[in-house]
Amino acid sequence: MAENNLNEISSWQVDRLKVRLFKNKAEMGKAAAFEVADRMKEMLKEKEMINMVFAAAPSQDSFLRSLIKVDELDWNRVRAFHLDEYLGLPRGADQKFENYLKEHIFEKVKMGEVYYIDDSNLSSPEQKCDRYEDLLEKYPVDIACLGIGENGHIAFNDPPVADFDDLQSVKIVELDNRCRQQQVNDGCFDTIQEVPKKAITMTIPEIMKARYIPCVVPGPTKREAVKCTLEGPIDTQCPASVLRRHSDATLFIDREAADYLEEF
Repeated sequence: MAENNLNEISSWQVDRLKVRLFKNKAEMGKAAAFEVADRMKEMLKEKEMINMVFAAAPSQDSFLRSLIKVDELDWNRVRAFHLDEYLGLPRGADQKFENYLKEHIFEKVKMGEVYYIDDSNLSSPEQKCDRYEDLLEKYPVDIACLGIGENGHIAFNDPPVADFDDLQSVKIVELDNRCRQQQVNDGCFDTIQEVPKKAITMTIPEIMKARYIPCVVPGPTKREAVKCTLEGPIDTQCPASVLRRHSDATLFIDREAADYLEEF
């Protein structure tokens, strides 16, 4: 699709990870949406339904806004999941990731099926993890739409709990303080004391099973994380660095997010 290359400043590859740089967040989000839409159409030629996972964060706004506007996408043939969810928030809380995704995509298009981590029929976090693990085993992920946190996390796999060889697919984690402070920086909470300390997340090996991973990372607060992802070692101090091992992943960044990279 021609729009896919509009206002692209540069593209290159780090190990196996493709990188595409755009002048601003709007152009980055638009290009990511076109690429994801193209992959969705290709996969829907192969199978009746595809399984997609979405990240919930303000960094995804421009991408999701553009994606729902792409014509001729068979959303009724998409089975949707999300990467992670807080523990301890009331069901209707604005900060819950399921509510973000309802507002930005799940209730904007006619999804075939949507599965939320926080199933109200299950009381314990462990039961919620087991249920989601079973669903992901039954419906292997085709496309995992990611972001990267300020501390380099993907989903809620912060450096202290990230494990590239995790035996679990979904697990309960304790959020580190930098991750919790990011939620305040993003305007989701007023103070760090309001941010939950625990969450449920898909693990890194489960995310890496996806056939295609588009990762959308705009803005100046992500400069350090982008630098570590692309120029640092591949280790759990920067969990997102593992994307350099994936056979089909693309990192979409804007000019502000690229400021700390050596070539810029």
